[in-house]
Amino acid sequence: MIHPTAIIEPGAQVASGVEIGAYSIIGSHVEIGSGTKIGPHAVIKGHTRIGRNNRIYQFVSLGEIPQDKKYAGEPTRLEIGDNNEIREFCTFNIGTAQDIGVTRIGNNNWIMAYVHLAHDCQIGNHTIFANNAQLAGHVTVEDFAILGGFTVVHQFCRIGTHSITAMGTILLQDIPPYVTASGNPASPHGINSEGLKRRGFSSDAILEIRRAYKTLYKSGLSLQEAKDALFSKVEAHAELGPFLEFISGSKRGIVR
Repeated sequence: MIHPTAIIEPGAQVASGVEIGAYSIIGSHVEIGSGTKIGPHAVIKGHTRIGRNNRIYQFVSLGEIPQDKKYAGEPTRLEIGDNNEIREFCTFNIGTAQDIGVTRIGNNNWIMAYVHLAHDCQIGNHTIFANNAQLAGHVTVEDFAILGGFTVVHQFCRIGTHSITAMGTILLQDIPPYVTASGNPASPHGINSEGLKRRGFSSDAILEIRRAYKTLYKSGLSLQEAKDALFSKVEAHAELGPFLEFISGSKRGIVR
């Protein structure tokens, strides 16, 4: 299952059932779970742990040192979960000591070609990154978020669950859950209603999310006034909890 031209450095932990293509390089601190398939000419280095049943295509670079001048060789990490699709020319860097020290990708993510995940990014589960989506350091992407092609995200931004960006979006602030955003800089353009339908949200839940969006973006209320108005509805409509919690905890401010 390992091509004879691949280089597996001493110390690497490669589980049974792993496939490694021609001319790929696996570093000495790398762990790879069973069922994972790695294409040719891939380079996986650093303290990198990859879970089970991932499909990693040719020419990726995983676990390389951060593009951060403060990095001084600390043994920081990259962790990748299970069942992820990682397409050609993706680059994922390890974390830094100035943050939690790990770049983390969850499970069941679909990551297309040329995607860059910088140091200390935290990616949830079931996300989609279209071609050339680019994340600066310390970015958080929550479950089921979708980034359109050529989306560029400023460091320390958060992207809420079930949100979506259009192609070419430039994100300088946080996107709340469920919101559709586009433009340079990004601005809100309604909710991701089609995505919510596909993920089993009821018509009533989508209606309440749409009403919450209008409260935040269309009512003329200040941010604090909108939060106060939404707070009274959370107990009756649980789907608004992530929305209100997100905008209340935003440090960079939300697209608005």
